[in-house]
Amino acid sequence: MGMQGRAFACAAAIVFAGGVMLVARRSEARTRTVLAADAGRQEIAAFNQKFIAAHLKMDNAAVMSLWAEDGVSLLPQTAPMIGKATIGKFMDEVTGKLPRYLMEKMEVDFQGIEVSGDWASEWAFEHQVVRPPDERTAFDGRGKMLLVLHREADGDWRIKREMWNQGTKEVFSSQIPFMFRNAFPG
Repeated sequence: MGMQGRAFACAAAIVFAGGVMLVARRSEARTRTVLAADAGRQEIAAFNQKFIAAHLKMDNAAVMSLWAEDGVSLLPQTAPMIGKATIGKFMDEVTGKLPRYLMEKMEVDFQGIEVSGDWASEWAFEHQVVRPPDERTAFDGRGKMLLVLHREADGDWRIKREMWNQGTKEVFSSQIPFMFRNAFPG
């Protein structure tokens, strides 16, 4: 092989090695992205467990600890509630009208968890049964909600936006896999 042939073979080997390294780096970057997304989804799943536990206990302080200071709640037939203080006041007013009531059931089927950096979104079907302290009929409500979450400066995920509307038993029951229907009994 002449000098020109060796130079060509050497150049081809360098190009080939560079291509292999590029493919390896892209694969490594994709792996890091998938692992980061999986870690984010696991963090949101942990957040969701706190969300359910706080609501089951009807613990307004615990529920409000999950909200960002500038959070916004959008409920049907109400003005937007802007800010953690406003949302907390609303929750205190509602639970103040329900002394000694117990959250008997809180089922939430979170769906479509998407994480992008410090932002995440998810939607859910929810079902609550709240039992009064006397013989009156329990409140049995269902709804659909959308949450937009943000990882705050302290590293915790908090609710930035919540939108909720009423659902129906038929839709809810058909959407939740049987094994999760009683996953969080009261």
